[in-house]
Amino acid sequence: MKAFRLDELEAERAANDGAYLQFLRERNMSVGLYALDAGSHDPQQPHNQDEVYFVVSGRAAITVGMETTQVARGSVVYVPAGVAHKFHHISEDLRVLVVFSPPEA
Repeated sequence: MKAFRLDELEAERAANDGAYLQFLRERNMSVGLYALDAGSHDPQQPHNQDEVYFVVSGRAAITVGMETTQVARGSVVYVPAGVAHKFHHISEDLRVLVVFSPPEA
């Protein structure tokens, strides 16, 4: 078993001065914590893996392909591999768990 605490992951991510911290990598998936502060720009490009976002905290909009929806704590969004997507209009600091399958390269 591997177990993680969100507060410890957030501290490690912040200490490494990055928006993304991969904290689990297995044969069929990887998981990370993605952080975007209110008002910031999401620099993501399409990935070669399917993704699932689980919003832990914050508020924003996300556009996936041609569809846009609002997200907040508890939202779950699936993004197919290769599809353009971005968080935007981030009104509260956003913290998101990201699951990639297969693992992010």
